[in-house]
Amino acid sequence: MATKVATDKAPGAIGPYSQAMVCGNLVFTSGQIAIDPAVGDIVAKDVAGQTEQVMKNLSAVLEAAGSSVEKAVKTTCFLADIADFAVFNEIYGKYFTGKPARSCVAAKALPKGALVEVEVIAEI
Repeated sequence: MATKVATDKAPGAIGPYSQAMVCGNLVFTSGQIAIDPAVGDIVAKDVAGQTEQVMKNLSAVLEAAGSSVEKAVKTTCFLADIADFAVFNEIYGKYFTGKPARSCVAAKALPKGALVEVEVIAEI
């Protein structure tokens, strides 16, 4: 049986989904964009700032699920512009030091005009 994960330390879902689901010993996060939960909107306008906020949001959701970025086994990353890959990758690498499996693709558009979105599968 899967269990919903929710925390006010990350933005709430903007649609009919959960921040994350725990199933067995794995947590599956929904994609996180750079919404600052204290403000309720995207504050950073650049890829570096948005990537930092996404990592903070993911860390909060994973922590609420009893996990962490160190326990990540797979990430899926979406960039509004693949030309931002180097900047994104540098910040991503500071958080995902365990080097989980990863896919990173350009997306035509992301919710709320975001520049970055990341989802994670991690062990508990």
